[in-house]
Amino acid sequence: MGKGIFVTGTGTDVGKTYVTGLIVKKLRDSGKNAGYYKAAISGAEIGKDGELLPGDALYVNETANIGEAVENLVTYVYPEAVSPHLAANINHTQIDFDKVDEDFQWALAKYDYLTMEGSGGIICPLRWDDKEHVIIDDLVKRLDLGAIVVADAGLGTINSAVLTIEHLAFRHIPVKGVILNNFHPGDLMEDDNLKMIEKITGVPVIATVKKGDTELDIDADFLAGLYCTPFEDEK
Repeated sequence: MGKGIFVTGTGTDVGKTYVTGLIVKKLRDSGKNAGYYKAAISGAEIGKDGELLPGDALYVNETANIGEAVENLVTYVYPEAVSPHLAANINHTQIDFDKVDEDFQWALAKYDYLTMEGSGGIICPLRWDDKEHVIIDDLVKRLDLGAIVVADAGLGTINSAVLTIEHLAFRHIPVKGVILNNFHPGDLMEDDNLKMIEKITGVPVIATVKKGDTELDIDADFLAGLYCTPFEDEK
C-alpha cells in the first residue's frame, strides 16, 4: 500500500491546484511513483461533446505527467462553480463516501505517493442533506491523512493560515507543513508573514512558490518523507 497526504488551502483561489501540480511533479521527476486524486470538483467546464472537464485534475495530470485516465483522478464532477455540497444538491447527485473511499484506496494501491487535493478550504461542505453532514475535515479524518496547507503569501495570510492550522490541530489532523504561493522574495511583509505563521503555530513553511514557477524548491526525499501510510498505527 502507498502513502498519502492531503493538500488543503486557506480558502478558494490561493493556488492549491497549481501547488499540488508542483508537488506531484517534484516527486515524479525524482523517479518516485506518485499519483493524484480528488473526491469532488465543482465548476467544471463543458467540453465540445457535452462532457464535463475536471479542470483541476486535468491540470495536475498534465503538469506532473502522470498519464492517468481522467476517471481515476476524480470521483464526482459538477458544472456549477459553488461548494460541492450545493452542486450535489443542484444535480441531485450526492457524494457517496464509500465510493470515494473505494476510489482513494484504488489509487493508494497503485501509487507509492498519493496526493489528495481538497475542495476549497478545510471547512468546505461536501455533503449536507437529510442523511449526512460531511465537510472536508471529516473526509481527511476518515482517510487518516496528514495535511499540507497552501496559503497565499500576501496580506491577511497570517490570520487565514493560523485559523486553518488550528482547526486541523483541533481535529487531530497532523499538519506536515505550509507552502506559501505568490511569494515575492525580499518583500518585508511576506517575509514577516512566513516568520509569524511559523512562530504562532510551530508548523514550518516548507516551501515558497513564486508566480510562474515550474518547479517546487524543496528536496524530493524530504517531501516524500511527509507522506504516511493511512492507519499505520492501527496495524
